[in-house]
Amino acid sequence: MTFGHSRDACGDDWPLVGRERELAALDAVAADVLSGRSRVVQLEGPAGIGKSVLLSTWWERNEQFRVLRARCHPLEREFAFGAVRQLFKPLLAAVSETERARLLEGSAAATLRALDDAAATDPVPEAADVTASTLRELDALVSRLARRQPLLLAVDALQWIDQPSLRWLVHFVGRADSHPVLIAVTTRSGEVKRLDPLFAELVRPANCHTLDLEPLDVAGVRQLVRTLWGAEAPDEGFCAACHAATGGHPLFVRALLHQAQRNGAQPTAAFRDRIPTVLLSTLGGEISHRLCQASGEVVALARALAFLGDRKPPELLAAYCGTGRAVVLSAAEDLRSLGLLRADGDLRFTHPVVRDTVLGTLSPEELGVGHARAAQVSCLSGRPDEEVAAHLLAAGPVHGSWVLPALRRAATQALRRGAPETAVTYLHAALNQPLDLPERARVLLELGTAASHYDAALAISCVTGALEELTDETARSDALGVLAYSLLLSRGSRTDLSSVDRKIAALRDRRTAGSGAADRELALRMTALRSWMEFERPSVGPAPAPAPGTDDDLADRTAGERQLLAIRAFRALRAALPAPYIAGLIERASVNLPAFSHDLFPLHYFVAQTLLYLDELDTADRLNRHLTREISGKGMELLVSSLLLYQAGLALRRGNVTEALDTAQAAADQASSAGRPPYALTLDTIRIDALLAQGHIEAAERVAVPHAVAGQAEVAWERPRFLMSLAALRIAQGDLRTGLSLLRECGHHCDAAGTVSPAMSPWRSRAAAAHLALGDVKSAHELAEQELDLARRCRIPRALGVALRVAGTVTRGRQGLDLLAEAVSVLGPTPARLELARALHDFGVALLRQDDRRGARGALREGLDLAVGCGATALASQLGERLHLAGGRVSRSGGQGIRALTAGEERVSTLAAQGYSNKQIAELLVVTLRTVETHLTGAYRKLGITGRPHLAAAMAEAARFRRGSDPADS
Repeated sequence: MTFGHSRDACGDDWPLVGRERELAALDAVAADVLSGRSRVVQLEGPAGIGKSVLLSTWWERNEQFRVLRARCHPLEREFAFGAVRQLFKPLLAAVSETERARLLEGSAAATLRALDDAAATDPVPEAADVTASTLRELDALVSRLARRQPLLLAVDALQWIDQPSLRWLVHFVGRADSHPVLIAVTTRSGEVKRLDPLFAELVRPANCHTLDLEPLDVAGVRQLVRTLWGAEAPDEGFCAACHAATGGHPLFVRALLHQAQRNGAQPTAAFRDRIPTVLLSTLGGEISHRLCQASGEVVALARALAFLGDRKPPELLAAYCGTGRAVVLSAAEDLRSLGLLRADGDLRFTHPVVRDTVLGTLSPEELGVGHARAAQVSCLSGRPDEEVAAHLLAAGPVHGSWVLPALRRAATQALRRGAPETAVTYLHAALNQPLDLPERARVLLELGTAASHYDAALAISCVTGALEELTDETARSDALGVLAYSLLLSRGSRTDLSSVDRKIAALRDRRTAGSGAADRELALRMTALRSWMEFERPSVGPAPAPAPGTDDDLADRTAGERQLLAIRAFRALRAALPAPYIAGLIERASVNLPAFSHDLFPLHYFVAQTLLYLDELDTADRLNRHLTREISGKGMELLVSSLLLYQAGLALRRGNVTEALDTAQAAADQASSAGRPPYALTLDTIRIDALLAQGHIEAAERVAVPHAVAGQAEVAWERPRFLMSLAALRIAQGDLRTGLSLLRECGHHCDAAGTVSPAMSPWRSRAAAAHLALGDVKSAHELAEQELDLARRCRIPRALGVALRVAGTVTRGRQGLDLLAEAVSVLGPTPARLELARALHDFGVALLRQDDRRGARGALREGLDLAVGCGATALASQLGERLHLAGGRVSRSGGQGIRALTAGEERVSTLAAQGYSNKQIAELLVVTLRTVETHLTGAYRKLGITGRPHLAAAMAEAARFRRGSDPADS
């Protein structure tokens, strides 16, 4: 069979030959995926080597997969989730509304924000993370699809993918072990950004099987010759000459054979010496030669397609060319006859090499002019703003009244999609427009707002510049809110905080003098920001703590009033005022708490901090989850990192030591792309406390070393907390006097800032314990009594329990024993499990000192179970030793059992004991196989067993041991 001239030189409709090895490798990867694993395969090679043809041929013959495809384009690298939209929008558009709702169940808002232009009409989000909720919800969509049918996500030309889509692919690959999903990508050699960490992570050997496509051998060339000429036995010498002239490169072979046939050659020995050498430059020359033979309308259409991209409507192409639709369609037929346009009716080139060749004939000035025209035509034709913006970025400086609005709209759309980096790119381009000072200030504010999602330092720089020129006081208020928020998330900033404070105070004072509601609201907001400054940097100057009964002037109707109520609650907390009074204020401030936004800052901040120290941990956890949901998919990496840090703090206050460490590490990893994480000192303070609880003193020292520098010029509120943890480290190392000195320094900073509450800074009780260890009983009594008085005044059970415990340890005899018994009683109902374990330890030791061995065993055993459950290895070891001295039995697993398992470990272990496989458990709990394996490993260690065969019996025995009693007590 002969195809004559029906096959063009550059088209991808030639048969696939010589790829048996690659097809077999794809089949092997597919078999692995069909067994229930997610895999990535990369087809890599130079332009025209046949990557796309190989991939499409393979999936067309493999009907087991649902195929979703995206083809990336150089102009679409700044399109937020551009590749993701190509993958999923056709699918969602093709299904019914009912099916669409089922696929998007629980994730519609953020997923549609990424996929659907029409859905991006809600207000611009103020905060969140592209690597958080939108990514998880896209994961969920793929998981639902994969449960119905194995899924193939094919991404052509990965080297041109947009960053948000690439970030999602990496995110999915890292969490989708148990889903039958194959991600197949093609990449062009020489154009891949090898230093891009996201790309490197996606295609690293542990995740990805890479197939390097090699040129065809002589046998492959022979198959193409046979196909084109219909010759059963083409001359071997002719085929070898074609191979030598092209190096076996499929695109070059096709171009050579196509041209040879047009020139009347036959695959015989007579023509073997007439074969010219074909390289990319030769092919480009052939394409250019064909265009030179064409009319001006054909050349104009080729350039329009090269600039505007594939599959654009004829009307847009006609506008670019300055002609009519009929002229464009006629020119398209001429391009097809030249073999440069696809024969299937699509207005797209037969191969990307054609586009490269067309653009390669233009000078840099012509390229800029072409992109500028494409931008203007696209704007006037109502094309999406991101298309307009892509051309503007490629064109260089373009001026016109339409340019700035287009860039700002594109930035707004990018923020809605959860791609703040893209928005920043557009707004940087907007700054190159001729702007008057007020307009430039507004663009700088928009740029700073977008940057605050992921780069606090850039946000501070932009917003500080905007404040120099903004005259509208509402805009200045917005700018100060963004600036304060960015300062919150930026450590090591060189911004003059006193200067920021003066700007806030000046705007507050001017608005306080006004009489309208807007004036009052703005004044309240500025007061809230200044209160945050006073807490964040105590050198700004603390304000006096409010007393009960001074809040009648504040309702809870406006954002400003809520902000002030939350701040008053926090100040009252610091001043050790009664907890019920504080709880009442915080309830009024947080009722129906709205979503996070810069103009509400620092409302959520003070509500969260107050709930944490009131020990309202369930409410605090709900707030944290609420904020995480609200900011989902909006691209605010820094805020997500801060919420993870808050979650780590919650875990530590509950006594979940391992969870606290893991979450703190996740917070650090979340912020790593933006450099140093926000609140790095607090993060490391949590890590030090957790590591000390586990007995890892050397690891805690390594964490502390970078921060253990005295004499800082500016002391943030984090420093006193760190000093308490550093003191604990020094005491654990045996350096009691240095630890005591650090605690005194902590107390000095707390007194200077007006923080007297032991709920926030229990430095006195820790110093009392150090004095006692040094033999200074009098000082120990004085400090213990001071903290106990403050704790009774603030009426927070954790603080009271800790103070009672220390007071009991420094007081001998029956009085000390009563204080310790009260500490255990007070801490029992609280979430402070680790503090309760410590109190039980001290109570058991005191009972043992009174020769109440049975009572001591009960207290010590309960404390041991708690300590083991918390993961507090050091305390568990001490409790085990004391229990042994009291005559109690310490089980082979060190008192560990079901109570020692985390919630995740217990869920996984229960299913495993019932006979579920790891894969089944992962599917039931919607977690990765790696997570299941980690939980089982932890459970085996805590239960003292070697593997799954012993799990059911070990859990049953541990449960019986927990319910039963020690024979020594009978």
